[in-house]
Amino acid sequence: MERITKFRVTVFLLLFLALLGFFSVRLFTSQVVNADENSNNMSSYTTMTRVKAARGDILDRNGNVLVRNRASYDLTFNNYVILSADGTNVHLLNAIHLCQELGFEYNDHFPVTFVRPYEYVTSDLDWQTHFTAYLAEMDLDSDITAPLLMQTLRKIYSIPETWTDEDARRVIGIRYELALRNEITNLSSYVFIDDATDQELAAMQELNIPGLMVESTTVREYNTKYAAHILGYVGAMDAEEWEEKYEDNDDYEMDAKVGKDGFEAAFEEYLHGVDGWRVDTVDKEGNIINSYYEKEPRAGNNVETTIDLRMQQVAENSLERTLDILRNKRTEDGGPEDGNDVQGAAVVAMDVKTGEVLVCASYPTYDPNEFFEKYNEMAADPMLPLINRPLLGEYPPGSTYKMVTTIAGIDIGNLSINSTIYDEGVYDEYGDFAVYCLRYSSSDGTWTHGEISVREALKYSCNYFFYDLSMNWGMGISALDTVAKALGLGEPTGVEVPEYLGVRANPDNKWDYYTGSDAEWFDADTIMASIGQGMNRFTPMQLCVYTSTLANRGTRYKATFLKRVVADDYTELLKQNEPVILSEFEISDEAYQAYSEGMQMVAHEENGTAWWTFGNEGYEIRICAKTGTAEHDPSKSDHGAFVAYAPADDPQIAVVVYAEQGGHGSDMADIAKDIFNAYFFNTDKAGDVNTDENRVS
Repeated sequence: MERITKFRVTVFLLLFLALLGFFSVRLFTSQVVNADENSNNMSSYTTMTRVKAARGDILDRNGNVLVRNRASYDLTFNNYVILSADGTNVHLLNAIHLCQELGFEYNDHFPVTFVRPYEYVTSDLDWQTHFTAYLAEMDLDSDITAPLLMQTLRKIYSIPETWTDEDARRVIGIRYELALRNEITNLSSYVFIDDATDQELAAMQELNIPGLMVESTTVREYNTKYAAHILGYVGAMDAEEWEEKYEDNDDYEMDAKVGKDGFEAAFEEYLHGVDGWRVDTVDKEGNIINSYYEKEPRAGNNVETTIDLRMQQVAENSLERTLDILRNKRTEDGGPEDGNDVQGAAVVAMDVKTGEVLVCASYPTYDPNEFFEKYNEMAADPMLPLINRPLLGEYPPGSTYKMVTTIAGIDIGNLSINSTIYDEGVYDEYGDFAVYCLRYSSSDGTWTHGEISVREALKYSCNYFFYDLSMNWGMGISALDTVAKALGLGEPTGVEVPEYLGVRANPDNKWDYYTGSDAEWFDADTIMASIGQGMNRFTPMQLCVYTSTLANRGTRYKATFLKRVVADDYTELLKQNEPVILSEFEISDEAYQAYSEGMQMVAHEENGTAWWTFGNEGYEIRICAKTGTAEHDPSKSDHGAFVAYAPADDPQIAVVVYAEQGGHGSDMADIAKDIFNAYFFNTDKAGDVNTDENRVS
């Protein structure tokens, strides 16, 4: 009996020890091995922190830095430390109250209003996606009302009942931000305050909030107030961009900032830096025990553009000065002159031998450093300062189109350089349709241009000549369209930033506004097309490519803003952009002589439409130019256009100026002259550009 009792005791002890061992292992596993970041039993925790890489600089062709990075600091939360601390909610509320007291702005994307009655607020698609994921993780219905959500989250996050509704809402907002980064999304560390000022850093650090850390980063900064419309800006990518462009690219995180417009977007592949990842082991107090890079950050490369900052400044200042003069012009009796209602304007200048864009100016403009601050104000401005007119403005070219008609008449029709047409003043050959030529008092007392050749017709911009040429000299709309297309009108220019393509006047493009269907093409349409009216609509950038192609006798270069790409430390050339020929169109010697000499007569012979600007003062560079005055709305002043290239015998630069309701193309010639002066003589009536401090040697 005694032996049986001892056996039973032994078995009982063994079972007890086995159960004790089993539960000890379970306890160790749950509290040590599988402890989550919220556990107060962990002595340390390893975190992964994304280290933002610097974006590359954007420079002009001479090494002047246009856009660069400024050193900055973010205040970020370490999830493990703040959530493991005693009194998490109190710490967060202290940070919020300090922000309210000192006027600091912090990041809160929780889509609920701050006071009762609680309502959902609209958020962008990305944050709406994050919110949906959050509700699912918290096991909450996707259609839960905002008041019920707030009531539920107050319980989940143990918000004291004595706290005000607004305090509770603000703390829940930060708890929401922290929760999103706790395996709900792939967002990086929560940035409480980005680009923090010295005052913000000092004040927040005095609170000694567990887990609130300072992370170094960079902020995009503009070194110039010029070229605002083409520099662009960066911003967080949206869901569509992520899916279409970056989802399969390991160099991008889902919340990365990318180029959204202008050069920033066009040269994203060169400018974008690759973020790194730092592994930190911290204790519950936030002290770093160990730290190393799992992936080193890699800075973006630097992009040298084709823009000449000095010439860009000349163009923008000259635009502003000239348009101010037009607005204040008065007739002898004190009434407004044509052009008093001038709106926006554009200037484009291009190297004719390479297609490199030297100037791309839009007016009115703005300071790019104030883009976000004043966006709503500018968006509501009726002068439309946000519109990039050189690339997105589509305008009738007016008489600047007449070189197309000249080439078509000689190389496709049966016009010769010495052929003449008698200007009768009113062109009424086609029945009820009658158009008027600019009347001119000739030496014999008549009020027409009389007998003139094609070169003289360009000099005087005689509409009658080109009306007749388009109908009676073996050409027609097909010939006009062939030449216009070959010279780049209505065609992509090749620039790296978005552009509109405009439209050429031809039967295929004509449609009935009222029915939305194709419409019949009439002789009157051809007549109007021959002088750049009718359906013709082109951008100033296309007009500059067209002018360059005229200078090159039919060789059309791809327009480009890219000069070269260099390494982030400027020690290595990574890409040198080379000129690209888009098309070549054979222009005969006779046609070239006709428009080249005619365009020189415009600028340098008395009574030429641009003589007052160039010929009257004996300009020493021989200019090939053409003015244009384009009708568009009888109740408003005509548009004013001016195209030119120089020198006439060895073209180097083409310039186009276009002013909405500018009155006359001849009024735009002074702007082109300022640009020619800056290019050929290194002078600037609008004020010198001091760029030495921003130049990279």
